[in-house]
Amino acid sequence: MRRKLLENRLQIFLIVSTLILTVLRFLLNEKGRTNPDSIRFMRTANVFPVIDNTVTPLGYPVVLKFFTLFGFDEFWASKILGILAYLFLLWFAWKKKFYWKEIILTGGLFSFVSIFSYTMSEALILPAVFVFLYVARQIIIDQLKGLPAFLYLSLILILLYNIRYPALFLMGGIFLFGILNFRKHYAKTFIFSALTGFFFVILYKFLFIDFFNEKYLETFLEIGLDPTSVLLLELFQGLTTTFNPFIHIANPAGGVINYGIYGIGLLNISLMVFIFIKNELSETEFLFVFLGVVGIGCSFFIQYFYSVNPIDYRLMAPFSLPIWLVYFKKLYSIFGKLTYGITILSLMIGLIFTLLSKGNYLGNRKVITKFLKEENLENVPLKFYLESEEELDKYQIAELISTVNSRMVITFKAADTLQKNTLTQHKVLQKTKIDTNQFQ
Repeated sequence: MRRKLLENRLQIFLIVSTLILTVLRFLLNEKGRTNPDSIRFMRTANVFPVIDNTVTPLGYPVVLKFFTLFGFDEFWASKILGILAYLFLLWFAWKKKFYWKEIILTGGLFSFVSIFSYTMSEALILPAVFVFLYVARQIIIDQLKGLPAFLYLSLILILLYNIRYPALFLMGGIFLFGILNFRKHYAKTFIFSALTGFFFVILYKFLFIDFFNEKYLETFLEIGLDPTSVLLLELFQGLTTTFNPFIHIANPAGGVINYGIYGIGLLNISLMVFIFIKNELSETEFLFVFLGVVGIGCSFFIQYFYSVNPIDYRLMAPFSLPIWLVYFKKLYSIFGKLTYGITILSLMIGLIFTLLSKGNYLGNRKVITKFLKEENLENVPLKFYLESEEELDKYQIAELISTVNSRMVITFKAADTLQKNTLTQHKVLQKTKIDTNQFQ
């Protein structure tokens, strides 16, 4: 009884600590944990139901739009969504008695805290992936079968795709798993649900993407973007940071510290493989690991002909989640409550990193809000001029502005700078002072 009470207190401590660090992660950041894609998400949410792009599905922007109905702007809506996504994972795991300890351990890892605090669609897809894993497991253990099983699995796959396009890889993983186990009772459900998902993707392409952006594929499909040597190096760096339980961001400037970061990640991956081989996986556990590996593999190979960001902890989150769940389940069966130490240490390191690299989002927001009001640009469509996409320091100014006025687009046309509603880094910093730091 005493041991159970101690574990319950440990779990409560981790949950509260995760929530606190999630909030600190975006408040102690100079631009509120946003990136260039966040600008598009918030703008898309603001102008919806007008469709201004098809680069990403509408799932995330539509949910942001929903929260704005309660008086929040798009930025604060994204932060509320991130926190609610984490709370949903906990509630669902507890309600369904499905990987409860494991979701606490995984959700508290610093990399996942960073995702919940980000203005990005990964925060929304993680709960959907978790429900997807639960539905798949229910089908495997024959608790869900027949037409209901087919409908539930098909609908969750379609929902996933409407949040992030890489959900296509989860459809592929379910399809392959069904093919490999075609003699099992669940094979037909997996195969036909995946085929239904593929059919939706085809319809989505012709009825949505082509309707609003005929040149979408021409823009993003490009053979030979990077040589294999570069892609393999990025894969190694991406995986060793994704599966590093403590530090998920390498130093962009390089240095000795990166050897330690990649080394810990590689050691952890090796331990994962060893534990998965030595401790026989159940059919459900094998499915989870299989889906994660297929998703990671597809994410790597698609880079040969589709323009995407290099593999990192954020892009891999939907595929690393099921692997982390199985890993923590196995670790707990071996080490018991000592396993909580991994997440506790991860949160401690995350707090130290957050404090060392702290900015002041609320202060910067106040400065930018004042600037936009003085320039009468607070509620009008904005453009922000950049000479190239590589100007990351200038992007940060644009990201910060978008958290106050989400009706902003990036322009690379010098002629646009003659317009009053076009801002540049020089125009902004000439009249304001932004709190910055070397880590953001």
